[in-house]
Amino acid sequence: MEINEITQQILDCSFKIHTKLGSGLLEKVYRECLAYELKMAGLQVEQEKPMPLIYKEVKLDCGYRIDILVEKQVVVELKVVENFAEEHIAQTLTYLRLSGCKVSLLINFYKKSLKDEIKRLIL
Repeated sequence: MEINEITQQILDCSFKIHTKLGSGLLEKVYRECLAYELKMAGLQVEQEKPMPLIYKEVKLDCGYRIDILVEKQVVVELKVVENFAEEHIAQTLTYLRLSGCKVSLLINFYKKSLKDEIKRLIL
């Protein structure tokens, strides 16, 4: 499956969830619902995927966890915050580097409208 097809499915499922549940719930709720919807769409999904940091020959478990990894190609980082901060973008870019993926979606479920609360990040 092409990355653009995967990201479109992720967006479609995100809009469906936001329409049904609204804004302002816990991040975990949106993560569980999104993982469920993506699985029902036939996509391979990993939640809370641990991402170790490898420095030279040392593997460090620093506690990095990707919210959702879809088809081993797209990192999905979910937030429920008033506004994205630079650290949210930096965190998502770090997950891209650690995972070896090229594309991620940073999605904020806090606002009433989801359409302006999605950032596509590419390495």
